[in-house]
Amino acid sequence: MDSDGTQDARGTQANPVPRPAGPPRIPAMPPGPPTEQAVPPRPDGTAFLNWLRAPRPEALPGVWRFGYRPRPVEEPELTPTRQLLSGALIGLLCAWLLCSLLYNGYLGSFWLWPWFALAPDSWTTGRGGAVGGAASWIYEALVFGLVFIGLGRIGRWGEIWQRFGPPAWHQAAPVQEKLPDPQEDPAEWPQLRAAGAADAAERLAGDARAGLMRDVDHARISRAWQGVRTGLHPLATFTGAVLKDGAAACAHPSGARDLTSRVARHDLVTGQVRLGATADDARNPYAYRGAGLGLGPDLLGTSLLAVGPPGSGKTGAVVRPLAESLCLNALAGRAAVVVVGGAGAGLGPADAYDVVVRIGNPDSVYDLDLYGGSGDPDEAAAVLAEALVGDLTDPHPSGDSRRSTTVLAQLLGPFRAVHGRFPSVPELRQLLDMAPGPWDALRTGLQGSGQESLLRELDARERQARQPGDVAAVLADRVALLDRPAFAGFFDTSGRSRPFSLTSLDHPVRVRVDLPERGHADASRMLARLVLAQFTASVAAREDRSLFACLVLDDASAVVTPEAVRGIQRLRSANAGAVLTLRTLDDVPRPLRGPLLGATGCRMALSGLTPWDGQDFAEVWGKEWIEARDVTDRQIIAETPAGKAVHMLRRVITGKAPTARAVTVRQVERERWSASELAHAVPPGHAVLSLTTVTGDHAPPLLVDLRG
Repeated sequence: MDSDGTQDARGTQANPVPRPAGPPRIPAMPPGPPTEQAVPPRPDGTAFLNWLRAPRPEALPGVWRFGYRPRPVEEPELTPTRQLLSGALIGLLCAWLLCSLLYNGYLGSFWLWPWFALAPDSWTTGRGGAVGGAASWIYEALVFGLVFIGLGRIGRWGEIWQRFGPPAWHQAAPVQEKLPDPQEDPAEWPQLRAAGAADAAERLAGDARAGLMRDVDHARISRAWQGVRTGLHPLATFTGAVLKDGAAACAHPSGARDLTSRVARHDLVTGQVRLGATADDARNPYAYRGAGLGLGPDLLGTSLLAVGPPGSGKTGAVVRPLAESLCLNALAGRAAVVVVGGAGAGLGPADAYDVVVRIGNPDSVYDLDLYGGSGDPDEAAAVLAEALVGDLTDPHPSGDSRRSTTVLAQLLGPFRAVHGRFPSVPELRQLLDMAPGPWDALRTGLQGSGQESLLRELDARERQARQPGDVAAVLADRVALLDRPAFAGFFDTSGRSRPFSLTSLDHPVRVRVDLPERGHADASRMLARLVLAQFTASVAAREDRSLFACLVLDDASAVVTPEAVRGIQRLRSANAGAVLTLRTLDDVPRPLRGPLLGATGCRMALSGLTPWDGQDFAEVWGKEWIEARDVTDRQIIAETPAGKAVHMLRRVITGKAPTARAVTVRQVERERWSASELAHAVPPGHAVLSLTTVTGDHAPPLLVDLRG
């Protein structure tokens, strides 16, 4: 489907968002690398230029790269300040005492032998005058200097200088960033100048200096320029649009250039959104401690599973910022996002989305396509069967819903051949119940049409309906959940409504689906399975996979099925991902918990987790080798009367018997995070998060402050 709402090649109206009038639109380009810090929606020229020119060095997976300063991978061994200062003072006193003893001759004159051997006789006998005296003073200064240097190294004076001297002052002082070279300044668009589009580059640079450009504008035009470089769009069209509209060129089909409000910090240069900061905790690797946590498409492409009880911050601290980031990337032409949650779940304002489907709300402008925009009866039957009875399928990973798919395909194919469309919800319910009127009308419509294969499908359905254990009754009961007065105006297939189809995810569209959880909990869970099944099927069939597609499911309870797990595993290769949240892993059948945790590359355990949920996370995170130190104290037994007297005196003074300490160091294998630690050692507002990028880089489980 074209992004202006026209019919796509499969005959389904996918995303009827009106396109505003204006200059030629440049289609979006693949997502760029992740970013670091958020910019206000409308920064002035100086703020935008500072944001654009800020350093973004390469970092470990999940590190917020905006202004990041790398730290050593291994933690340096720092001497405690008190011990360092006392050792330095003792070294100074020892150096002064040794020099005093040497100077006054208490240790002999051996240190003067080089002087007597090398100096002229007139200097050593005192007849050298001023020159000889100065030379002797220089020799003594050299000897005493070597003494101070040697004892200074022992007393670690250099470490004191680095920790408290001018080097530390310069590190604490703010660094004055120098203006980049004009040929490397991103605000001057050097890539356009190098390609011969100097006029367009000058227009964009002028808008940036005048405060007319925002972070979304820069990301959107950069993506459009990538399309020119890859040959998808002509240079003349791009240049003309930029010269005419400046920073507003190549706009999103909705015409929006930003969101009305933001709740998180975003960096559209790298595509990251900041979710907090890694805690300065000994269980975190030293290179991560205190660094910001930023997630982008490079991590969401492996999918994210967040588990935590109500109130732990799943929606407010995780889902809402991620949905907002994906919406900004969609405005920049980099992503397509579908956000699914209950009505009033706080997933962002309606004006942040192009399409808002309020199922069960008569004021909803858009409808949901029950068949996912597919024209193939077998494909539509497979997706619909997953939504209707996917939770009833054998939870073993090898289980499937082929029987239900076959039953639906036996009905959808003949109905589409007769009516040119798929049945509505009431019609599908009647066919599953084999109501005499609709059934006879369908058979009559097929007779004489020459479609004998479809008549055989109906005959097979009639024979199977007489067999015990036919699944059509179960399917009819599930369809009845949608055949309610509240949904009377939805799932229409006659063309009178505006259905949204997930086949439009090859365009930068922003979609929110509100489920009717109040009063229709079973129907909401079934619709959530429907959206997930349609998403996994649609993104895998996209011809253009340059856009990152993401499904954000605020509550995945009763949604995880064997087919859903297999679909999530296939998302990474389709440049897509899913964000799923659960209150507890008990909402997932026991045989599917391990496969689900294995299918998602990013796993988050929020505070308040139960020990049995923590056990599943502990198993998937595995173990690591650590250095264990065993300390034992052994009482010292005195053998002599003097020793016994000293021990008695020491016991009177200290109150403890004299002991000798023995330390044993060994390598042991222990869990990275145990179930008990996940249940009781994660503070409120924190989470333990492991990350995997689409390229295979890993980050170990990190303790993260979601409020940092």
